[in-house]
Amino acid sequence: MHTEGVEERVGENNSESWLVRQVCVGCGLRVGAEGPPETVVALVDRVIWSDDARHVLDRMPPYVAPLYRDEVEAYAKSKDQRVVTWALLAQARQGGAVAWDVEAEQRLHNVPAPVRAMARMELERTAADKGLSRVTVSLMEEVKARYFGLSAK
Repeated sequence: MHTEGVEERVGENNSESWLVRQVCVGCGLRVGAEGPPETVVALVDRVIWSDDARHVLDRMPPYVAPLYRDEVEAYAKSKDQRVVTWALLAQARQGGAVAWDVEAEQRLHNVPAPVRAMARMELERTAADKGLSRVTVSLMEEVKARYFGLSAK
């Protein structure tokens, strides 16, 4: 079996899962397995880009995409990751300097999709400016209060 693709999914309660699609190179049979990333990553046979990460790469100018792909894949290999996810793209851009708490990452999924990438970049920039190595829920609240003059209760 050969890994054909990986789809990142967010389910109820913001739980993350991956759908790993596989194909038999001999007969062409296609199967899929869905589960938590730490479980289904064992099915991935090589460094592969998730559908979300591939979407970002496909929209880059053709003269930039190969350089960016090589840089991100080298970063993924250095972290022993076989799947290049959307979150790993952000880490690679920052050189891995800013990590995300699980709760903060889950909460980011509540941000509307059209502004999610901008929110992620602003939160990571703010964390880096403050000398923090992680984006936390409290940092998210601080940034939210600064931009919108409100905070969650």
